[in-house]
This record gives sequence, C-alpha cells and structure tokens, in this order.
Amino acid sequence: MRLSDFDHSRGSVAMTLPQHASFTGSIPAFYDRHLGPVLFEPYARDLARRMPTQDGVRILETACGTGTATRRILERLPAKASVVATDLNPGMLDHARASLGKDARVEWRAADAQQLPFPDASFDAVAMQFGIMFVPDKPLALREARRVLKPGGRFVFSAWDSFDRNSFGRITHDVVRSVFPEDPPTFYLTPFGDHDRAEHEKRARAAGFGDVKTEGVGFESMSESAEHFAMGLVRGNPVALAITDRGTVTHEEVEKRVAEVLRRELGDRPVRASLHAWVVTATA
Repeated sequence: MRLSDFDHSRGSVAMTLPQHASFTGSIPAFYDRHLGPVLFEPYARDLARRMPTQDGVRILETACGTGTATRRILERLPAKASVVATDLNPGMLDHARASLGKDARVEWRAADAQQLPFPDASFDAVAMQFGIMFVPDKPLALREARRVLKPGGRFVFSAWDSFDRNSFGRITHDVVRSVFPEDPPTFYLTPFGDHDRAEHEKRARAAGFGDVKTEGVGFESMSESAEHFAMGLVRGNPVALAITDRGTVTHEEVEKRVAEVLRRELGDRPVRASLHAWVVTATA
C-alpha cells in the first residue's frame, strides 16, 4: 500500500494512512509529552550533531513527528540555513508547528517519504529519525532520499533495535496482547520489527549511497513515573485507536496494566529505561 499519491502538476498530497502509521486526534499530544523526552530527545540531540551546520545549508527532515529532532537541528544552525520538516500525518505537523513557534528557517510540509515533492539534488542533508520502520516501501524511500540530495550530501536515519534491547516496547506489546488475546493490536511490531543492521546497510547501498556506516547508539533514559510513561506508550501511538475500535476495555485499564509491569521491571519514580537503536549515515 502506498501511503500517499503526490500530484506534481498541482503540488498537492492526498494521503491514505494505514492504522499503524496513523498518529491522529489526541495522539500527537500524548506522544510529545509522555514519550518525547524519554525516547526521542536523546536521539534527536545525537542526530542533530550529525547534520552539517554551515551557512546556507539546506536540510530536509522526513517523518519529523512532533518536531523533537527539528528543534535540535535548528538549535545548531546559523541564521542563513534552512530546514524543510515533513511528515505524513497532518496532526503531527500541526503539533510540531505550534510547539516550535515561528522560525523563518523552517518550512512545514505534508509529504510522503516514498514520493518526495522536491526536485533532484535540492538538499545538502536528509534526516529521518525513527521513520523508516513505518514506510511500506523502504527501498523506494531510500532512493527518494538519494534523489533529492546534492552530490556528496549526507543522509542520516535511525531505527529501533529489537525488543530485547528496548524492554519498554516488549513490555507494552506483551501487555496489550494479553488484554486482547483474540485480536491483539500489532502496532509495536512495526517500530521494533526492522532491526537488522545488515539489512539497513544493504538497502542504503542498493539505493545508491556510498560510505554507509551504521552505529549502535544506546542511552539510559528516565520517565518521571510508571503511570506517566504508560500513558504515552498506550495513547501516544495508534494502539490508542485499536483500543477504541475494540471497545472492550478502556485506555485507563490498559495503562494500569502496562504501568504495573513497568514498575516491576524498570522501577518507578523514576522509571529507568535502556534504549538502543541503529543510526545509519551515508553519502549521496
């Protein structure tokens, strides 16, 4: 399934989102407040330091979400640099735009990473934090990143490692599956199901990139409480939609069960979570 069709003659994007990639309604706010500081902020700082920062640099960010990485990239850029921040979900873009406020260096656009609405060789760098796992046609998205980069341009993307290295994901997936044994929501298999380091490198090279390097990056992060973290893990992603669709238990009931296991395995006030992801850097 394609996530969108871009009409180059009119410059418009018509998007159809499968549920596992649909971050709508109240999801962006829960995502940003409860998951952003714990899961995405450490990697946003890491990604930003890998971006070029010279005067006039032009950076494309795909799958920008609520703008966590966008903010950190902008912090390092001079006044004459620019960022085009894109996402498939208009709700995420709206939240990011409101959160970051006015900045003449950034342009927000709805766009599909598989069919980017930009000319060839139009950016010095492309950044994609934890977005590649949600793209149905990953080789196509990598080829698109390569297409819009200038010769010698830099591509940096990150992807979560497995459940074994990210216990918060395993815990939530297992609890949700236990609550809905007949029809379990499978969202968490998407962000944590594309964790083969060699496959990431193979795809990047096949897309035409050179100097492909993959680094395992880990952090020890904290959430203020099990309840706070559980709220994001349940309501800050499409699991919230799946719970509503099934209609047999409330979000609060699922959050309570997730919080109980988080507390037992990772502690409480604060919760201490080990994170591990692959960060791939490549040259066009």
